[in-house]
Amino acid sequence: MGSPPYVPLRPITIKDRSALVFLEYGQVDVIDGAFVLVDDKGVRVQIPVGGLACLLLEPGIRITHAAVALAARVGCLLVWVGEAGVRLYAAGQPGGARADRLLYQARAALDDTARLNVIRAMYRHRFGEEPPARRSPEQLRGMEGARVRRMYQNLAQAAGIEWSGRQYDPDRWDASDDANRCLSAATACLYGLCEAAILAAGYAPAIGFLHRGKPLSFVYDIADLYKFETVVPVAFAVAGRLAKGERSGGRMERQVRIGCRDAFRRSGLLERIIPAIGELLACSGLEPPVEAPEGQPPALPSSVSGDDGHRG
Repeated sequence: MGSPPYVPLRPITIKDRSALVFLEYGQVDVIDGAFVLVDDKGVRVQIPVGGLACLLLEPGIRITHAAVALAARVGCLLVWVGEAGVRLYAAGQPGGARADRLLYQARAALDDTARLNVIRAMYRHRFGEEPPARRSPEQLRGMEGARVRRMYQNLAQAAGIEWSGRQYDPDRWDASDDANRCLSAATACLYGLCEAAILAAGYAPAIGFLHRGKPLSFVYDIADLYKFETVVPVAFAVAGRLAKGERSGGRMERQVRIGCRDAFRRSGLLERIIPAIGELLACSGLEPPVEAPEGQPPALPSSVSGDDGHRG
């Protein structure tokens, strides 16, 4: 019998993947062709890296070159984070390979009228109503902030917890109350998922519209659209159980992650993010760029697979 034919690895689309997995304490490697986590006793746990949107690597993780290369090849975003995911130190980039989309996004962010159109579209998407006319981005940001504070208060009241506002210091994790720590852990999950989707669609995480000047500005823009239907209720529900003395679900961070995973699945979030980005940018009023007539095709063309931003 001859050897079986070689099957090249091709990314699958984000909408068909599971959301994310956190890893801690072990070495990530490729052994016998499988992406595995090996603990200090030599026990292997196979990770289905090709079916995940994002892997978040916490302190205590070592990862080999082979594992990083395989994750990039199958389009899984690797994010190096602090404990509970509340700090982001570095991230891989398995997507973002669409110059036309990067240029389109940048043009919309640089044009004042187009940027305002996108911000107004984000307001409609988030609150389900038309924003007031003749408002600047700064005024709309202030209006959003006031509504968001009320939404936090209402959800906290429904969960039966005390809420005195968003208070978070990444240098003093234990100084925050349970509600804020749960919220920080939950939003870390959402940010990782949104960054993976943005890169898979071929856009830049740093080029934001309402948020500006941060490496993840566009991630924050997109995450804000879904925060209150997914991770905030999960975070407050966990905080509410902890306030009642219910500790049977394990560590707080683990409860939050499991709740977020289930919320992402129920809401179909992975299927919605990339189409929503396209719809928001279409509201800019700008036409997407066309191929340059002098452009040269690649010398070795590759087959198309995964989402538009995957390198394949």
